[in-house]
Amino acid sequence: MAETVIASQAHRFSIPESVHYLNCAYMAPLADTVSAAMVEGAGLKKHPWGFRPADFFTLSEDFRSAAAEVAGVSAECVAIVPSVSYALATAAANLPLARGEHIVTLADQFPSNVYAWRELAAREGGEVVAVERPSQDDWTGAVLEAIDERTAIAALPHNHWADGRVVDLVAVGERCRAVGAALVLDLTQSLGAAPLDLAAVRPDFAVAACYKWMMGPYGIGMLYVDSRHHGGTPLEHNWINRAGSEDFARLVDYREDFQPGARRFDMGEKSNPPLLMGASAACAFLLEFGVDAIARTMAARTQAIADAADGLGLTSAPIGTRAPHFLALEFPGGVPEGLTERLAAAQVHVSLRGSSLRVTPHLYNTDADTDALIATLGSCLA
Repeated sequence: MAETVIASQAHRFSIPESVHYLNCAYMAPLADTVSAAMVEGAGLKKHPWGFRPADFFTLSEDFRSAAAEVAGVSAECVAIVPSVSYALATAAANLPLARGEHIVTLADQFPSNVYAWRELAAREGGEVVAVERPSQDDWTGAVLEAIDERTAIAALPHNHWADGRVVDLVAVGERCRAVGAALVLDLTQSLGAAPLDLAAVRPDFAVAACYKWMMGPYGIGMLYVDSRHHGGTPLEHNWINRAGSEDFARLVDYREDFQPGARRFDMGEKSNPPLLMGASAACAFLLEFGVDAIARTMAARTQAIADAADGLGLTSAPIGTRAPHFLALEFPGGVPEGLTERLAAAQVHVSLRGSSLRVTPHLYNTDADTDALIATLGSCLA
């Protein structure tokens, strides 16, 4: 029997029926439970006499465990970070690069996963190699060809942020291990929406910001740190990451050792109740359905949109070449002038990335959103 898709969860979001928001890759709206958790967290700061010393740790561990479950990894390998750039700066500070060695990225990769590597290469005399896709489809082959004995680090996404075309990270991980290269992943545009077996990929570091497909607030994310790097150097030295910091009476008994696992890499002031409680509630929303079911549901919706758009003469890559939650619509005759403005005027919200219209729905969408998109595109192309 074919596996069913998840029914629309629009009733759990405060999105007016007149608004057709198909832009999760830009920023996810917050489910009502996530917003409520953030308000509850803000109340702890409003009445700080109710915020106990133990809460500095329990709220952090709640999110760490929930994020680890979404990613399918041990909580001991998860650090709490404020951003992708913070996480990648941490990775860059803990990975060696010799003069003349290469850092492999994708061409037109999102800047947060480029600037840290440019800085490292400039400082150490290395080179950033941006892989061009030789066809509409094959990122993986191009990446595998670029990784050789000169490669020290491959810094990649699971799918490209602009058009959603995927990289086979299991194959890339195998290639990196064969040549002794480290693998660093930015999973911000995939974690929570596309299945990925990190145990099979075996990256050194992998980060995901929470505000897109993890359905959480802005300003918090998770960093996976493989156990072989747990003795590394954190980006900052804060009090709460040191061993014994639970005992407030002994904080000035300064310690050289750290909290266990990846906790040494946690950001300062991580114990922010609105962010932690909102992000934990967002993970709970995802885990209620499971990433596999979410991906299956998004694949069905994006394919339905692709099929309808094909009737308008628009083209797109098939699922497998693209991630299930991403659809990039191509205009053979060029993008019509003022397209996104006309779509927005009709309360159809998507993104234009290059020459592609990026359509990225989630569980809050309905068939009415698909109909509104197709009808508005049809009028724009008439």
